[in-house]
Amino acid sequence: MELNEMLEVSILLDYYRNLLSDRQKEYLLEHFEEDLSLTEIGKKYNVSRQAVYDNIRRGIKILRDYEEKIGFHKRDLELLSQLNELKKNFTIEKLNEIIEKNF
Repeated sequence: MELNEMLEVSILLDYYRNLLSDRQKEYLLEHFEEDLSLTEIGKKYNVSRQAVYDNIRRGIKILRDYEEKIGFHKRDLELLSQLNELKKNFTIEKLNEIIEKNF
């Protein structure tokens, strides 16, 4: 798995981890945040490496589906972009526009 994908999963976990099953959440957190291998996770839970892999793959798909449907991360990125633009050229009118658009 490449670094960008790992970063994406880690970010999406911050947003949607509580919507996953307990097992998927545990596997994903241990793999992406604690950097445990699939084999290490499998040994810890007394399951096969393949079972861990399958759960992680399903969990990643679920996280991406939630982001596609709910879009919290996309919304936050858009708000950050608007605030960075405001920082470059601040006016009360632009601030009010951002507030009205987002809240």
